[in-house]
Amino acid sequence: MEKTDILSLDLHELEAELVRAGEKKFRAKQIFQWLHVKKVFDFDKMTDISVQLRGRLKENFCVNGLFVQKRLESCIDNTVKYLYRLCDGNFVETVLMEYSYGYSLCISTQVGCKMGCRFCASAIAGFVRNLEPSEMLMQIYETEKNSGVKISGLVLMGIGEPLDNYDNVVKFLRLLSHKDGNNFSLRHVSLSTCGIVPKIYELAELKLGLTLCISLHSAENSARSEIMPINRAYNIQELLEACRTYIAETGRRITFEYAVMDGVNSSEKDADRLAALLRGMNCHVNLIPVNKVKERQYTTAGTAVADFAKRLEKRGINATVRRTLGSDIEAACGQLRRDAINRVGNGGA
Repeated sequence: MEKTDILSLDLHELEAELVRAGEKKFRAKQIFQWLHVKKVFDFDKMTDISVQLRGRLKENFCVNGLFVQKRLESCIDNTVKYLYRLCDGNFVETVLMEYSYGYSLCISTQVGCKMGCRFCASAIAGFVRNLEPSEMLMQIYETEKNSGVKISGLVLMGIGEPLDNYDNVVKFLRLLSHKDGNNFSLRHVSLSTCGIVPKIYELAELKLGLTLCISLHSAENSARSEIMPINRAYNIQELLEACRTYIAETGRRITFEYAVMDGVNSSEKDADRLAALLRGMNCHVNLIPVNKVKERQYTTAGTAVADFAKRLEKRGINATVRRTLGSDIEAACGQLRRDAINRVGNGGA
């Protein structure tokens, strides 16, 4: 019999499972807190429930754990990058970042990515599957255990497109923020999307309180379609209309991510277009230097990002330059996963 992934069950689902098995409903809350508060995943160590119930849990449920395949720690800024191996042998990446206010974690939401953005390494090794809510939670729980620090901020910006795994991501967020569990404030969560417009409208209706980050990277449709194929399905005008709805429904400011690429989107005209596009919106622009990916030709010159920030500021657009973290530990998303797949394919460990 296939076991149920207990960490992906919300409290109501867990209650229903236990009642069907003839157990008292209140036991579900005890088990839920063992999993999400105490972070105990060995049923035998759940000492305030009976031996009989522990036995039933072992028979019927499992916890899909993660295993540290590789851990890289930056000598520059204490950033730690994890390559996690999943139970089925696939890999995802997670990055722990230290800031003055605490620790933030960037997690993956899929094994690979379908979106095909030209400057990104995440899709190079191909899309395999969506991550379950438990596999997203375990990136947090295992990183806290391994690092010995408490995560205070969360970014869904690792491998994968979160809104392409919408149902699992929303369930993960509800599990993460449940008052009887981790009770993590979703105001400290940022979700980055390349722009799946229908899902932005759905997310707006939920009013979860998280920060929505839009990977824009160009203010002109033909250029954006060239580097981001999603633009062929949902163009910039459709995307911006969805963003305005999100702002109106949630009252939350949107962040637009803009990777500054030489010869692609960094000119004075590009700054004019971007300023015209965003002027009057409750938004912020986060400018990003392009990570070097050997399979991609896109680059960022030394002062290009700072220069573009000045151009936007002159045009009245609020823009900051993203702090570069972990530059000495293969910081580009997807590179560790790709290298691990290559090693396995070539007979390596």
